[in-house]
Amino acid sequence: MRRRHSEATPLGALTLGALGVVYGDIGTSPLYAVKEAFAGASALAVTEASVLGVISLMVWALVFVVVVKYMVFVLRAENRGEGGIFALLALLFAERDGIRPRRAWLLAAGLFGAALLYGDGIITPAISVLSAVEGVEVATPALSRFIVPVTIVILVALFLFQKRGTGGIGAVFGPIMLVWFGALMATGVAAIVQQPRALAAIDPRHAVAFLAGHGLKGFLALGAVILAVTGAEALYADLGHFGPAPIRLGWYAIVFPSLLANYFGQGALLLQHPEAAANPFYSLVPRWGLLPMVVLATTATVIASQALITGAFSLSSQAVQLGYLPRLSVVHTSARHSGQIYIPEVNTGLGFACVALVLAFRSSSSLAAAYGLAVVGTMAITSLLFFFVARDRWHWHPAAAGLLTTVFLTVELAFFGANLAKLTHGGWVSLGVGAIAFTLMSSWKDGRQRLFADVEMRGMPFELLLADVAKRQPHRVKGTAVFMTGNPSGVPSILLHHLKHNKVLHERVVVLSIAKPDRPFVPAAESVVLTPLEHGFYRVVAHFGFMETPSIPVVLERCAELGLEMKMAETTFFLGRESLLIGTKRGMARWRKRLFAFMSRNASPPTAYFNIPPNRVVELGIQIEL
Repeated sequence: MRRRHSEATPLGALTLGALGVVYGDIGTSPLYAVKEAFAGASALAVTEASVLGVISLMVWALVFVVVVKYMVFVLRAENRGEGGIFALLALLFAERDGIRPRRAWLLAAGLFGAALLYGDGIITPAISVLSAVEGVEVATPALSRFIVPVTIVILVALFLFQKRGTGGIGAVFGPIMLVWFGALMATGVAAIVQQPRALAAIDPRHAVAFLAGHGLKGFLALGAVILAVTGAEALYADLGHFGPAPIRLGWYAIVFPSLLANYFGQGALLLQHPEAAANPFYSLVPRWGLLPMVVLATTATVIASQALITGAFSLSSQAVQLGYLPRLSVVHTSARHSGQIYIPEVNTGLGFACVALVLAFRSSSSLAAAYGLAVVGTMAITSLLFFFVARDRWHWHPAAAGLLTTVFLTVELAFFGANLAKLTHGGWVSLGVGAIAFTLMSSWKDGRQRLFADVEMRGMPFELLLADVAKRQPHRVKGTAVFMTGNPSGVPSILLHHLKHNKVLHERVVVLSIAKPDRPFVPAAESVVLTPLEHGFYRVVAHFGFMETPSIPVVLERCAELGLEMKMAETTFFLGRESLLIGTKRGMARWRKRLFAFMSRNASPPTAYFNIPPNRVVELGIQIEL
């Protein structure tokens, strides 16, 4: 549900919805965060000092990262209601004709931060569902051999369900997560009552003493602490779904108190029963409630996974609109809400990757070693981009913006350094996925820019074409021809190609360009600009925001409102099919040219992406050397 659809929705309903979409990831972190500190690859000895130190670190990580950074500062950096790294990039590069050389690295950093979200997107469903199902081992050890198969079945079912859309189950996400947070609160408070000493972890001196007294091992424990704040980036990325008020209310009223209670509760349990370190979350639960809690936890992790999968769809759609990925098969699963989409290519890739991770790592503790690097990398890049937004867009004093960003980065780089120890134990997975995504996006962007420059160079000014048509007076046939082009000013090569070989024109010739402004949505009144020209020619520029999917039928409807009526049954669309030749031109490595050509060949056909009936399309081939 996009914010523009929810402005009239009561705050309480929006807050409940935010629980199911925004807080699924961070809300399921108690399943594995404390466990990783005391039973993971770098397990700490369960002593009073280490328990209070780790819990204190997790509590203050939540305060500093979520409350101070995101709630107070980053949520203010919205681009017309939308958040996330692409929104930050849009704020930085809006209203600029080109990218200054000194800012090219900043764009690359933002692009890599977005790419890292794919690494997060494949690990979160795998570790969340796996850690939830592992509860059956606590309840009935004899069922431990079924943990991996059951996890895979749940993940496969989850990804198969995506094509049906999330509208039906979305209505129950919020209430289920409300029950989940209530369970976190109840189990945590019950343990705190028995061992109130755990509340001493609220004192940050325990965190400082732990880091000072445990040396390298204490520093490496930050690799487990970061797990407590995974999902913090979702607060910002999902800003456009609900707006800042419901997100803040949900955090302060429900999520934050529940997480604090559960982390303090796990600490209280470990102070009393150090042997519970093998799975402190489920050890909080009474024996009679173990299986119901496994079911509830599994449901909560499926919801958390759903949010990450939906986020990957949204991220990919934005990347396509902004020119960082080729056309994908975007399927709208709701007639009411534009944000509910399904992208088969992304869904299949994520599904196979998640199942492969479960088969390779086989336990949440092993998989936790692969988690964290992508999360903290994205956070650090968000901090970096925030500095430039605060300085350049909000006109903060550079010293103030720099000081705040330095504090953010100091904490995040400490987390990053601690997580580097995980690199050879699986941390390479998320970075590898991010690197692959970054290579694909940057290669596509560079290739399209060079292709566009080549096509633009072959074009000609419209004045010359109109003069030539007036002079030669080619034969005109009934109907309307629409020539689609990425250049809103010159004559498209496909039109020249058609006129040269067929020596005929339709009565009405429309040159249509799809513009991609750096904003999420474009009001209907501003979405189409129609310019009548001479000799039956028209220029149409349609604007679609990066959260919207271009639709030719929508463009035709808006053209009719402006006085140019085009019936689909009487309109022919001319599209160019580019044959890319790998040449010797400088500027792109040969392997990147081959990658770009491969992506171009496998892009979703324009008929499907732009919603054009295939029987109304004529394609003309053009060879272009890269």
